[in-house]
Amino acid sequence: MKVLLLTGLGALFFAYYWDDNFDPGGLDYLVLNHLGAAPAGTQARSAQATRWLLQVNFISYVQLTSLALPSLTDSEGSLVVVSSLLGRVPTSFSSPYSAAKFALDSFFGSLRRELDVQDVNVAITMCVLGLRDHASVAEGVRGVTRAKAAPGPKAALAVIRGGATRASGVFYPWRFHLLCLLRGWLPHPRAWFIRQELNITASAVA
Repeated sequence: MKVLLLTGLGALFFAYYWDDNFDPGGLDYLVLNHLGAAPAGTQARSAQATRWLLQVNFISYVQLTSLALPSLTDSEGSLVVVSSLLGRVPTSFSSPYSAAKFALDSFFGSLRRELDVQDVNVAITMCVLGLRDHASVAEGVRGVTRAKAAPGPKAALAVIRGGATRASGVFYPWRFHLLCLLRGWLPHPRAWFIRQELNITASAVA
């Protein structure tokens, strides 16, 4: 079994040098779990920050997927995409990051349909995760959110289980699945819930 796990900014450079330096033959799993973060707050709305986040959090995912897809098609493998709750439910003071994650959800949702109608047996697992207890993530949202970070190892286990079972979606913590379902049905309670998670004063002056 051949598994390629791409994390951190190294994945961004890998996307550009794949053709010359890597043979994806026999690849069974491609796990995309890299991100570029920006501090939460109003300053993160700049065009420069948005361009950077889209390049790292969306464009590089598309590049790596297009390069790996022929090998995954041959092996009938799996593509595991680690995304965020902010790619399903927009919240305050995260505009560029949320835009990139929504783009991921749309792109891979459409790709899943395309593979299905073409009878291509490649599984796509979308992982919707919340705030994790990682130092860089915690620093980016310091003073902005009251939400508690989920344990990283447990989130990783949920991702591994979802990829191994070829699940179409993974939600961790599980309650995020309910929140995503409520997005269209009950918009006002959802907005109230989001406000409870934010330190509005700190966010507004960031």
